[in-house]
This record gives sequence, C-alpha cells and structure tokens, in this order.
Amino acid sequence: MTVSSPLIKAIVIFPLNVMGVIPLLILWFSREIEFYQVVLLPTCLGLLFIILGLCVCWVTVAMFTDYGKGTPAPWAPPKILIEIGLYRYVRNPMMLGVWCVLLGEAVFFLSVGLFLWFLIFVVGSLVVIPLWEEVDLGRRFGEPYLEYKKQVPRWVPRILF
Repeated sequence: MTVSSPLIKAIVIFPLNVMGVIPLLILWFSREIEFYQVVLLPTCLGLLFIILGLCVCWVTVAMFTDYGKGTPAPWAPPKILIEIGLYRYVRNPMMLGVWCVLLGEAVFFLSVGLFLWFLIFVVGSLVVIPLWEEVDLGRRFGEPYLEYKKQVPRWVPRILF
C-alpha cells in the first residue's frame, strides 16, 4: 500500500479523531480513566474488539487505496467500485470495523461515556450511510453499484458457502 497525502489526511481527520481523540477526551473529562481498574474479561473482550476493528479498518483502507485508487475521504474517493474482499459480504465493512473499535474501547475502559459515544456514532452512521453515501455511490458508479446493492447487505454480512 502506498501512502499518499490524501490518505494521510483521511486517516488523521476521520479515524484518528473518531477512534482516538474523541474517546480520550470523553475519558479525560468524565474522569473515568482515573478510576479504571483492570478486570480480566472486559480487558480481553475490549482488546479483541479493538484489534478486530483495527484489522478490518486496515484491510478496507488498503482496498480503497490499492484497488479502488482513492481513499475513504469524501474529497478523494475511490475511482473503482470495490466489490472484492470483505466488500463481497457486506457493503460497509470499514464502518463495522470502526464500530468494533469504539465498542472495544467502551468495554476495555468500562466507560459509560465511551459507550454513549459508540451509540451516537452508530446512530449517525445508520442515518448518513443510506441518505448520503449510498446516494453518492449510486451517482458515481451507476448501474453496477445498484446491482451490487441488491446483492450485498448493508450491515449484516452475508455468508457465502
């Protein structure tokens, strides 16, 4: 994967803020980080979700840059419709990866504030993806995207045997 300026901007502006800066600010201002105690099950479960989510994000960003010839950022979107890899099973694997990281952070830190941020972000995604992103993809890719949309579910991955 080659690293380009638009990709660096896309990573700094969206994932770094959504999965890093905002959760840290929530922990800082809620003072939950001071009372954090290591509890084995939440720690392991939280780390599992975080690692899974980061792996999914990494793989999908790589598909955007290497195959799609673009980035996840709206100002430098992919030029090629991505229907390979995780995108064969679900239309929004990158967002599912972000959700996993946010949920993992909430569980890892046993943080109500981070869990509320996770819920706010999920609700925002449930609104923005169908009303803005899918409309834009339909406009940019036309009939191939509409056919892809019929075949691949938005949020719950389909299982291929």
